[in-house]
Amino acid sequence: MAGLSAPAPAEPEQEGSVGDRPEREGSVGDRPEQEGSVGDRPEREGSVGDRPEREKNENKLISTNYPYPKLRPIDIQSTVQRGQPALLLRDPLQLSGNYVVLPETLGPALAMLDGALALNDIRLGAMVSYGLVYPDELLQYLIEVLDENFMLENARAAAAHERDLTAYRTAPFRLPAMAGLSYPADPAELRRLFDGYLRQVNGAGGAVLNGAGRGVFSPHIDYHRGGPVYAAVWQQAAAMAQAAELVILLGTDHYSMDDRLTLTRQSYATPYGLLPTDTALVDALAEAIGPDAAFRGELRHRGEHSLELVATWLHHMRGGRPVALLPILTGSFADFIAGRGDPAGDAALAAFLATLRQRAWGQGRRVMVVASGDLAHVGPAFGGADVDAAGRVALRQADDELLQQLAAGSAAGFFAAIRRVEDCNNVCGVSPFYLALRLLGDVEGQVVAYDQCPADQRHTSLVSVCGMVFG
Repeated sequence: MAGLSAPAPAEPEQEGSVGDRPEREGSVGDRPEQEGSVGDRPEREGSVGDRPEREKNENKLISTNYPYPKLRPIDIQSTVQRGQPALLLRDPLQLSGNYVVLPETLGPALAMLDGALALNDIRLGAMVSYGLVYPDELLQYLIEVLDENFMLENARAAAAHERDLTAYRTAPFRLPAMAGLSYPADPAELRRLFDGYLRQVNGAGGAVLNGAGRGVFSPHIDYHRGGPVYAAVWQQAAAMAQAAELVILLGTDHYSMDDRLTLTRQSYATPYGLLPTDTALVDALAEAIGPDAAFRGELRHRGEHSLELVATWLHHMRGGRPVALLPILTGSFADFIAGRGDPAGDAALAAFLATLRQRAWGQGRRVMVVASGDLAHVGPAFGGADVDAAGRVALRQADDELLQQLAAGSAAGFFAAIRRVEDCNNVCGVSPFYLALRLLGDVEGQVVAYDQCPADQRHTSLVSVCGMVFG
């Protein structure tokens, strides 16, 4: 079969898309071939399957330049290409703007690109462990395609990262990456879309909080599936959003690796205008946790949808009026969940929370805390079994246990419930929900809306989402 290198699709979570990625590392979903998928795209130069004739000059082989190739942190999902199983590789940092599709049989080769093995070691390892025969030319060309798309950890990728980071930091603002793809870029069209969702839930969900409300937990799934839940929770929080003078926005960093907290001095734009970042607060937090830790993964802000999709709803509920924003990507708690430490005793998190409480609330501003996260990611799309009717009921029960802890304002209880089951349901909002509760302190919340959204075309995979307000 043929692989390809093509422009990367930027859309966030859509049915069957790679956007449905829980924050846990190593999830590989089954992405079915569908309209607009990689299976319908034309062949482009850079295909691993259709290898052109190349000059037989060993000095030009990428494998000679990088004898022990190492794959960068790349999102790898299962897909179907022309009726054959394949692997879809996307770079979270979008350094090349392309994605790469490979035959599924190259999966073991990718797993062995750890920087410790030469190509000959990989060839022999695949033969002994998997019974796969990789011709030398195939492995050499695989490395070349990956290198051309900056997917290897080397000097070329580092230079591309520095180039893109400089461009991101010197731009007038962070562009709304999903505008025109996942939602309308035109403000009038976007307003009609959101107002339509709000009309559908008008009057539902209990008493509307006044401007003294303190926090919101919002989903960050795509609007097509999550629109009613977004609308329900943001309707309840409308006065809170309008009265806020500073909004602390905590969102799941889906590709965080080892970065626990990632800041940016860049301001977020929406189709309604600009939400200016409180750079003085950013600088104070960076000093508290260390500049390298704070900004090492800053480029992920450029493409991460968890903050953008929620900031856009915030801006809508303010009628397009700006408000000071503190956008923070919160990374994986996988090590804590595995028992390697505890977030309650983590020194960096403690310094972050103490500084934020002092600097945000110490100036007498009305502060609103918004946590952007989804709940469970279950089913074949996330490496699990089909979810049937009984599975939906069991999922709701598991989610209800978490929601009870969240509504009680118990960060410790919520995390204990996650760790007890080793996050078996791949909850995407662990870190933003936990940190938001730690920030809010003595608080109680209300579940405004809940839904289980399809994550594949057979409706056997689900993403559960909720909306909560805290008074």
